[in-house]
Amino acid sequence: MIRFARAALLGLICCLASIAPSSASDYPNRPVRWVIGFAAGGPVDIVARIMSQWLSDHFGQQFIVENRTGSGGNIAAAAAINSPADGYTLLFVAPNNAISTSLYKKLPFDFLRDTTPVASIMQLTNMLVVSNAMPVKTVQEFIDYCKANPGKISYASSGNGTSVHMSAELFKAMTKCDMLHVPYRGSAIAFPDIISDKVQLIFDNLPSALEQARGGNVRALGVTSPKRWASVPDVPAIAETVPGFEAVGFYGISAPKGTPPEIVDALNAAVGEALKDPKLVARLAEVGGIPKPMAPAEFGKLVADETEKWRKVVEFAGVSVD
Repeated sequence: MIRFARAALLGLICCLASIAPSSASDYPNRPVRWVIGFAAGGPVDIVARIMSQWLSDHFGQQFIVENRTGSGGNIAAAAAINSPADGYTLLFVAPNNAISTSLYKKLPFDFLRDTTPVASIMQLTNMLVVSNAMPVKTVQEFIDYCKANPGKISYASSGNGTSVHMSAELFKAMTKCDMLHVPYRGSAIAFPDIISDKVQLIFDNLPSALEQARGGNVRALGVTSPKRWASVPDVPAIAETVPGFEAVGFYGISAPKGTPPEIVDALNAAVGEALKDPKLVARLAEVGGIPKPMAPAEFGKLVADETEKWRKVVEFAGVSVD
């Protein structure tokens, strides 16, 4: 009986071992849910939908973008982390995930511990844009106006803990400008109030900020990269006026911890192929993105490094969210 039990157990192990590769080899055989933490129409949503269409065409299965807004993207992160680790739920990763680790004091998860890095998509900068009603045309004029009107200027963000929020907090700390924070559930929701001058400015991710500036709805003053950004060379870097100012972001994909490595590798290879597609690269360039393909481990290191970088910014700015 003992020999029979051992033989049966060995047979079961061999059977499971043979099933795992086949289940990964035909991935995906049903729709994939891609959870993003911000509202439709914003920069994250724009890039996610560009990528999801390419991945849908590539795999022959739908990659469905699901907007789960709130808490600076942490509601989306929690939803993804608590999903089965089978490759059918993915998370759009951005600086907010790195920032939240130190900014939020009571998160129900540890992002670095509870996720599996999958792929990097692109690098991007934020852009400071102001209401056309603001009597300023340069970063220095804005700083002077802000100091002459302390507490009378409000800035929008796409939520607590986003790079949009922390870019503004870093700017406040470095320039001593006194501004009020007004968080929204996404920058797309905030822009009507900026355009109408209910809120005066936003340090938004370049994709949506650039669209609004090109449309004449707002005025662009500067980018948050340490030097001028290639796709908008006529817009100065804020660092030209505020030496040392920098807030460069990233977009990528993670999955719940324990997602099979074969599936992670398949997704990473697909994203890498997408970032060689001239049409997709051109679409990313239109919204100011620079493709940054990386292996999963390399992307994991980037997220870890960004988490440490933003921890220092959070401490410097002296902000926190309970």
